[in-house]
Amino acid sequence: MKRSAVAMILQVREGELNILMIKRAEREGDPWSGHMAFPGGRMDKADAHGFAVAVRETEEEVGLTLGEQDQCIGRLSDIITRPKKGPFGMAVSPFVFRLEREVSFQPNEEVAEVVWVPLEFLLDTDNREQMTWQYKGLKLTLPCYFYEGRRIWGLSLMMLDELMDLVEGRNPRRPRWR
Repeated sequence: MKRSAVAMILQVREGELNILMIKRAEREGDPWSGHMAFPGGRMDKADAHGFAVAVRETEEEVGLTLGEQDQCIGRLSDIITRPKKGPFGMAVSPFVFRLEREVSFQPNEEVAEVVWVPLEFLLDTDNREQMTWQYKGLKLTLPCYFYEGRRIWGLSLMMLDELMDLVEGRNPRRPRWR
């Protein structure tokens, strides 16, 4: 099974806790093209472990070097993606960081924009909506958020749900699909 990792970066901004997300650039052949996501990507042979992937990909995608001053406060559950072909998908490991310094970003060609999303917005269940997703002739109703015109759903939402459950002290293993 292939492995990948992402960095979920938290920062207090103007008195409110936010999480860093990226909007992926539109690219042909990229299954996550245009989606809201976290900085991250696939493990290379040179990567020792998932944490190294999250750190490397964050620097590559948004120009942020995560160092010792940027505490990794935890790792969430791996999420297994569906395979495009063959019997195995990909395991995605989310690492959560706390950023306590001012930073600027230099997104690469894979990133259309960098967005700070307030956790209060994500914790408010009134902001949760539903969307219809079509895949191979199937129509599925899935949960999502729309934050300032950007749709947050899928793998990113699954990671956020686990983080929000931990923040609120709920059982993170219980899905929040509604």
